[in-house]
Amino acid sequence: MSEVSGEERLARAALTCVAEPGDPVMGGLLRACTAAEIVAALVRGRMPVAAAGRPAAAGPDLDYLPGLGRDCLPEPGGEGLPRLGRALARWAGRLGEAPAETTLDAWRREGIRLICPGDPEWPSQLDVLGDARPWGLWVRGSGDLRYACLRSVSIVGTRSVTAYGSHVCTEMTMTLAERGWTVVSGGAFGVDGCAHRAAMRAGGVTVAVFACGVDRDYPEGHHGLFCEIRVKGTTISEWPPGRMPTRPGFLVRNRVIAALSRGTVVVEAALRSGALNTARHACDQGRPLMAVPGPVTSAVSAGCHEIIRDWGAVCVTGAQDVMEVIAFPGDEPPGRARGPVLPRDALDPVTRRVLEAVPGRAGRGPARVAVMAGVGFDTVMRCLGALAAAGFVERCDRGWRLRRGGPAGQVRRPGGDAAQP
Repeated sequence: MSEVSGEERLARAALTCVAEPGDPVMGGLLRACTAAEIVAALVRGRMPVAAAGRPAAAGPDLDYLPGLGRDCLPEPGGEGLPRLGRALARWAGRLGEAPAETTLDAWRREGIRLICPGDPEWPSQLDVLGDARPWGLWVRGSGDLRYACLRSVSIVGTRSVTAYGSHVCTEMTMTLAERGWTVVSGGAFGVDGCAHRAAMRAGGVTVAVFACGVDRDYPEGHHGLFCEIRVKGTTISEWPPGRMPTRPGFLVRNRVIAALSRGTVVVEAALRSGALNTARHACDQGRPLMAVPGPVTSAVSAGCHEIIRDWGAVCVTGAQDVMEVIAFPGDEPPGRARGPVLPRDALDPVTRRVLEAVPGRAGRGPARVAVMAGVGFDTVMRCLGALAAAGFVERCDRGWRLRRGGPAGQVRRPGGDAAQP
């Protein structure tokens, strides 16, 4: 993967200023033309010319542009501007906001860089967005975005996080970060901030996706948090520096949060929470969707319960569950601990049954052990020999008993006293 040219990078910087993020008309146009060709056409006030030399639908005599949908083209014989024409006019009116090369240099000195499709740092998983893929991403921080997102999970939720949600989010995120997973979230108050802080507390990497310029720390109350994130991770945005957040921008931004990671976890969310918008994007992208259950009386968990019930989200209660869902092929299964691992856990089922039939103090003959274990006499003798060799049991005057100080540990029998070997 090679770096894009300086001309193309400057043009894509301009597109982040003139076109709304996720605009499918611009996305379709970029499949047929380079960003530099589009900007050059906007400057001249003409229709863009594709690489094939065909104007991008200047009038009804040009029937199509390769790569563009029919809704972006002029209506045959129609008058006035079609959808593409209206978009071009809108973009041309914003050309004055496009940054010059000197402005890009000044932003670079402030630690802000623009990465584009084709750059080594570009996360290829964003291709799942199709025509809604970002034209470029403004990045601020020392982390490598592509590398960080190779093993990443998005954790989102309500701004009105409860003590329960904060506890679950912190424990889950810290374990994921300790296992090498990057945490992606939106930097907001509540669950987002909790996830970012927990990842850093565990010495991990986290990525915050903004709905404004990366030079504006929004919310302002998280200024210190964002500064810490940039030490090892990054803050990113589709919007150029200087741009203020808007309400629709947060919803548009959510598709990037879902696309950057291998799966999305909703910790707490009300029925009208913006976190459910991120969850919907994850579903649409075919990415694993997970949700943490909460008290049935909690309004901030109602959205989680809904997506588990109606959307097919996986119910998760901790990092172990999450890793089982999003583990890479070939990864060692994380396993699910059900209690302390004891030497007896390595025994096969038949041998374990025989061991359960051996008393702790008074001995028991092999015939009686066989009856209690439900196995044949030959089987019980084979198992007792193996158990004796492993130090679990020993012979005594009355037959067999658990060996004192052996690896079986304390054995508690259903309905009986604990037998100390």
